[in-house]
Amino acid sequence: MIPSFLRRFAPLPDRPTPTTSRRRRLATALLVVGLGASSVVVAQRWFGEGRNFIPEDTKTARALESNSTGTPMWENPSGFKHDVFTFTRIRYESGGGGFGGFGRRGGGTWQTDLPDSDLNLSYRLQQMTSMKVDPDGRIIRLTDPELADYPFIYIVEPGGLSLSDAEAAALRAYLLNGGFLMLDDFWGEREWESMAAELRKAFPERSFSEIPLDHPIYHCVFEIKEKGQVPNIRTGINSEHTGVTWERSDAQQVHHRGLFDDKGRLMVIATHNSDHGDGWEREGESDYYFHNFSEKIAYPLGINIIFYAMTH
Repeated sequence: MIPSFLRRFAPLPDRPTPTTSRRRRLATALLVVGLGASSVVVAQRWFGEGRNFIPEDTKTARALESNSTGTPMWENPSGFKHDVFTFTRIRYESGGGGFGGFGRRGGGTWQTDLPDSDLNLSYRLQQMTSMKVDPDGRIIRLTDPELADYPFIYIVEPGGLSLSDAEAAALRAYLLNGGFLMLDDFWGEREWESMAAELRKAFPERSFSEIPLDHPIYHCVFEIKEKGQVPNIRTGINSEHTGVTWERSDAQQVHHRGLFDDKGRLMVIATHNSDHGDGWEREGESDYYFHNFSEKIAYPLGINIIFYAMTH
């Protein structure tokens, strides 16, 4: 059973009536931030302004400058400083069948959507649940001794993931000891096979399976009834007229596949043919994109995944 204190929403600036649905509450909370952005900023983001190499000693998302419309800031009571959820992104070396190690906007694929996606989702999680959330986020390698301090980790664009033997061993130990991994933003069969080959280094005895919609991960905070597709912002905005939300021809169907431990606990979720990170990062750049992809798909699923990981 989910603890009752986690089932409640944190107070919002304009709290809706008790009969308002959870999805309506999410919309109200998200709209507080606002949606304005200049066309110049959007054009820069669409076509890629490049990104410098992120130094190895960069440990938090907060240390990086926003690449979108700015990131929210909040503070927790002093007593919660070390008793908070921290969104933790894995830094990795790129290779495999993804983007050749360079990513879509320059730099390694591991850093895509930083820092806005991590910080925006963290803020929404703090708004929409009673969880206290770290306002800085964390960037870490799988071989870092502190990995076990963070029960949830996120790998973006895993079609370009390349695991060393040491990283594969560390990931295996982390997940079997109760950790949880989300893999997000990779498209088509080539990237799927590349990611799956890397994960087999850690779990040669296990295979991914499709997660059914009756799994508790879809019913813990928000009721999710279908596996929606979140495209990059340019494709998403154009979809109002084209109806196309996929990024390549072999990526039209969304899959949520998982790896389970021996007790049946979901320990890895791979959201294939969908880009939830863009839904978190780019919420302030387009009203259409916000309402159809950030609000309806990216945030509800992201919040559910983290809530599930923290309560199972």
